[in-house]
Amino acid sequence: MDRIFDLAIIGGGVNGCGIARDAAGRGNSVFLCEMNDLASGTSSWSTKLVHGGLRYLEYYEFRLVREALIEREILWQIAPHIIRPLRFVLPHHAGLRPAWLLRLGLFLYDHIGGRKLLPPTRSVDLTRDEVGKPLAPDRFTRGFEYSDCFVDDARLVILTARDAADRGADIRTRSRAVEIRQADGIWHVTVENTLTGARSAIKARVLVNAGGPWVEQVLASGAGVNARAKVRLVQGSHIVVRKLYEHDRAYMFQNSDGRIVFAIPYQDDFTLIGTTDRDYEGDPAKVKASPEEIRYLCDSVSEYLAKPVKPEDVVWTYSGVRPLYDDGASEAKAATRDYVFELDTPGGAPLLSIYGGKITTYRRLAEEALERLSPYLRSAKAREGWTAKSPLPGGDMDVSAIPALTAELVRNFPFLTPAHANRLAHAYGTRAAKLLGNAKSPADLGQSFGATLTESEVRYLMASEWALTAEDIVWRRSKLGLRLSAAEIAALDDWITAHRVSPESPLREAGGRT
Repeated sequence: MDRIFDLAIIGGGVNGCGIARDAAGRGNSVFLCEMNDLASGTSSWSTKLVHGGLRYLEYYEFRLVREALIEREILWQIAPHIIRPLRFVLPHHAGLRPAWLLRLGLFLYDHIGGRKLLPPTRSVDLTRDEVGKPLAPDRFTRGFEYSDCFVDDARLVILTARDAADRGADIRTRSRAVEIRQADGIWHVTVENTLTGARSAIKARVLVNAGGPWVEQVLASGAGVNARAKVRLVQGSHIVVRKLYEHDRAYMFQNSDGRIVFAIPYQDDFTLIGTTDRDYEGDPAKVKASPEEIRYLCDSVSEYLAKPVKPEDVVWTYSGVRPLYDDGASEAKAATRDYVFELDTPGGAPLLSIYGGKITTYRRLAEEALERLSPYLRSAKAREGWTAKSPLPGGDMDVSAIPALTAELVRNFPFLTPAHANRLAHAYGTRAAKLLGNAKSPADLGQSFGATLTESEVRYLMASEWALTAEDIVWRRSKLGLRLSAAEIAALDDWITAHRVSPESPLREAGGRT
């Protein structure tokens, strides 16, 4: 049978996977192709926050902030294993934003988004509170502490794709859309496997362009659309250093240039610092943190900290390109983070292109995308709004259940260290026991690759989460690359290559139901 999908999606980032999940859950047949690994572009290079965007209030983005604040608690409840509350300390810097303005902004932040679970803002005496200890002495005396959430961004994408596949979506990674055309009101998409070069063709009634930084290139593949919207590519770079302080709060530091920089506890033993904002030209796949950006981030946090951070302290950097909607803002920092849709119907077949967006609002973006496409889909209204209540894989637990789950794993698998069990609980939630199987000892988990990564986990990631390389595993499905040596990562790559039956078999397996 020559199958025609209800919906084909190009792009396996957070927006593409979010739309795939929502559409599949409403009963639509869904195809998604991603030219690299899931979340390999913008979606894995964020600041790892589910947040309202406090600074966007300065640009009067009230609707965006309100929507993001509402989504913040929704996402926490459907994915409490990969999302957790995080308190942020905002020191008052004399000469920058006045204290009354910070207080007003935080009042709005606390109240316009229907906050129910997260604790409210409080004032902090930085001369007495422990959060003042890492700061430069006698320079900052007062501040505010407010709530947002931390997220494992790449796992959010992968678990969203996993849920879409469990609901029947056909998810293809390492599959590039090389040609798009339409005939008789149907989209014809030619897809090339980037590992084998093999080509296949699929048909769909509706096409979604979620190409992120490549959104305009997708349109140039033969879609026949002269897009009115334009994308503005903005580079955001981050650095990771050894842990700068002992407490569990993050910092939001104001800079004299009007930007802000976060310092966030990261992976237990590190501190994440970011981000930069600057326009980017060139291939988004080749973006990397520049020496100037690294120096800028070090200098920004060093203005606040008692112990300066230097470029030689940096243990890892990453950089991504945000595909923002070009609203004509003069500076990259002022460009809107809101999302914009462009719906075209060349020849009668609908094509929805997505510009902008942020991780926090991806679920709502997917709902709105399907609302826009409802006239062309058979099942657009069925189960409308279901994604706000249905947990992501492994997230079927209370928001405070991770300690209990960790204890249960140690009890059922007594050979696990508490740290190992805690990592698995945070990564896989209630599905952690699935990858451990009937193991009675460490030997039952197979080969050890270092940093608690075992053959059992790698096999699970290959079979259920589309992992095909060591990079997929150590930098996206986990951040164990911070703890593994180059030789250990190379050995993992060799093992994966030796145990992959063919380049396509893991794709088929991962794309099915589990």
